[in-house]
Amino acid sequence: MNIENPLTSMLGIKYPIIQGAIGLKGMSNSKIAVPVSEAGGLGMLTTISYTDSKEFSEDLKYIKKITDKPVAVNFTLMKGTDFNNEFHKEYVDICLGEGFKIAFTSAYDGSAIGKRFQDAGGVWIHKCATIKHAVSIAEKGADAVVIVGIEGTGFKSLEQNSTLINMTVASRLIKIPLIAAGGIANGAGFLSALSMGAAGVYLGTAFMATKEFQAPDKLKEKIVNQDVLDPKYLKRIYKMEHGAMHSLASGVIDSVKTVEDFINQIINESDEIINKFKLWKMFV
Repeated sequence: MNIENPLTSMLGIKYPIIQGAIGLKGMSNSKIAVPVSEAGGLGMLTTISYTDSKEFSEDLKYIKKITDKPVAVNFTLMKGTDFNNEFHKEYVDICLGEGFKIAFTSAYDGSAIGKRFQDAGGVWIHKCATIKHAVSIAEKGADAVVIVGIEGTGFKSLEQNSTLINMTVASRLIKIPLIAAGGIANGAGFLSALSMGAAGVYLGTAFMATKEFQAPDKLKEKIVNQDVLDPKYLKRIYKMEHGAMHSLASGVIDSVKTVEDFINQIINESDEIINKFKLWKMFV
């Protein structure tokens, strides 16, 4: 399957499959990002996953030595914490100095950081959880926007919708590329997102369950063995406080694979679905 669309062109990637940012220490670095990028997707580093800016700088230098594929950096902005624009200023300087020009911002308004990357000839993509915020950030000049469905992890909002509603409704309101997140971890979910109006997908839980992800095997096994019909688990997913560590995507993850095998599985499953549709003459 060859996919060429505005998002793949913008990011310089083969497949519109993006590794989600994970803010836990030591887990969102070159060890997961590079394999994703090498396999045709877009790997992502997360600034708050590093001990300090020196460790971050050293990892960027290391990445440049081992791959020529694009790697993005996520800047998480959290109200009421030290993770604000001032905290990230040094990290932005390091990124641009090393030639890393794909920035993702998340949570609160990332336009100050995004504009710096755009002014340097780079790309700015913002991740949010509601259509209202997606419309707002698009108006502020983001190049693309990720909208996380309620199927995903993290804090929930009464204004949050499912991935299906996010894509089908937002695609009528927003002209920049949309990226779907929340509950996606196989070819069916990938193709569904594209058919609903997304230009790509943003996967967190799915990449947490890969061999390269720097997390204990116990966590990966929990994702693989998660019963998505368990009421206690569903309560953690949907409650308005803090969600589960992993999303409903766990429902279609049945083993821990390498990043390359996982991405190939998505593409192969997608090809099989398309061929099945052709066989059923659903598409001419």
